[in-house]
Amino acid sequence: MTDTTAQTEPGKTGFLTTATLQKAVAFVVLLALLAFFSIFAPNFAAWNNMVNIMQATAVNGVLGVAVTFVIISGGIDLSVGTMMTLTAVMSGLVLTNLGLPLPFGVLAALGSGAVMGALSGATIAKLKIPPFIATLGMMQVARGLALVFSGAKPIYFNSTPSYQYISPESSISLLIPGLEIPNGVMIMFIVAIIASIVLTRSVLGRYIFALGSNEEAARLSGVNVDFWKIVTYAICGMICGVAGLLVSSRLNSAQPALGLGYELDAIAAVVIGGTSLAGGRGTITGTIIGAFIMSVLTNGLRVMGVQEEWKIVVTGVIIILAVFVDILLRKKA
Repeated sequence: MTDTTAQTEPGKTGFLTTATLQKAVAFVVLLALLAFFSIFAPNFAAWNNMVNIMQATAVNGVLGVAVTFVIISGGIDLSVGTMMTLTAVMSGLVLTNLGLPLPFGVLAALGSGAVMGALSGATIAKLKIPPFIATLGMMQVARGLALVFSGAKPIYFNSTPSYQYISPESSISLLIPGLEIPNGVMIMFIVAIIASIVLTRSVLGRYIFALGSNEEAARLSGVNVDFWKIVTYAICGMICGVAGLLVSSRLNSAQPALGLGYELDAIAAVVIGGTSLAGGRGTITGTIIGAFIMSVLTNGLRVMGVQEEWKIVVTGVIIILAVFVDILLRKKA
């Protein structure tokens, strides 16, 4: 995947060095965790368990990619988890209640996510409501709409067998006999590659970094800040639609009460991967590495018999440490 970094001023490479360093540290941490759990939990290294880790990473990785766009632009989105749920419900209504083919369900998920994201962006850009508050409110809106549209009941996809093709639990064979990789993981990598290309080789990507680096300077340079901010949040919502398809296909149903808590794991993956919460710097590659770190840590603790509740504690500690490291590196840069 293509790396994505930003600099504050032409000729200065401080941010570039910082982003590369944080991503390298994250990768070393991932390798260290894999080695640690492989030694102290023998069953951890089994291929079936590696597949479980990849399956768990697929949804969180896609959500992490979505949040990366917003955080690089200098914002935050706390609604990605419930937006994911709403898009899954919308897809379920189209596929199950209306009986339309799979492509229409995919479009329903992507479209509803884009609309919700655009509404968040418009609230922030036009009403000047802080992103934290705006997306916190949108989190509740999306959660409520998911319950309303579904009648507060799960929507099952038993009559939609084609959904298996995007399920994280379905697999395709690799070149090595006997080894398979979940389809959901392939979708995650495809989303990540496309996102990297958008951020590094498009006008949108340049504007996203410009917004995060110095929004007022971008405005004075003639950039339509409000428009591109809305577009950024719309893209975040659309990618959440992909996550909605993955999670619902894995569960073979759209669960309207699902979603809360996913935003914390996604933001943790983004921060661990080196994207600065202050905006203006980030990498999609780092986000994917961060997502794998979260999954490896959770799975490893589970294999070692550590209580599930400690996963929440560890996630919080990791977020604090990652932000602290980011602050130190920014000061050094």
